[in-house]
Amino acid sequence: MAVKDNPRPGGRSARVQASVHKAVRELLAAMSRAEVTIPLIAGRAGVTPSTIYRRWGDLQALLADVAVERLRPDMQPVDAGSGKADLQAWAEQYAEEMSSGPGREMIRDVLAAQAGANACKCCEYTRQQIVVIAERAKARGERFPDVDRVMDQLVAPIMYRILFGDVPDTARVSDLVARVMNTAD
Repeated sequence: MAVKDNPRPGGRSARVQASVHKAVRELLAAMSRAEVTIPLIAGRAGVTPSTIYRRWGDLQALLADVAVERLRPDMQPVDAGSGKADLQAWAEQYAEEMSSGPGREMIRDVLAAQAGANACKCCEYTRQQIVVIAERAKARGERFPDVDRVMDQLVAPIMYRILFGDVPDTARVSDLVARVMNTAD
């Protein structure tokens, strides 16, 4: 079941979502994931379990929704003076955050949900960050690779390593950045 869009921003629906999300974050900080249940979340959030089931459908969809919100960038990419330096700084931070214990848990939650909408949101958040870097570089008169190319040749290998291998180290990230920057138009 997909999470329904909030038809009334700031209304009761938004308050319910905020309190449920807060309850999930607090419970995950206090106990193992296996111990977290919808009745526990509902009790902490001050709503009925049926409210959670009606909005999210199941625990996995709720965990994915919370993870997506936590994965949303809360700031613009660092301006390090050049497109390559901006991309390098962003990629190092991205690899570090996504490969951390909490980062991996959030990725697993997003990918475990039945609907792919949450994964698409995460992809779009990442894409938006690359667009900011690309536009900044182009405004400086620098060449910068196509955003899709950066997604395919930098972000995808980083995420693949996080999911199926080792944490991509700084040298690996630097190599990926150098390779994709060499493809700039």
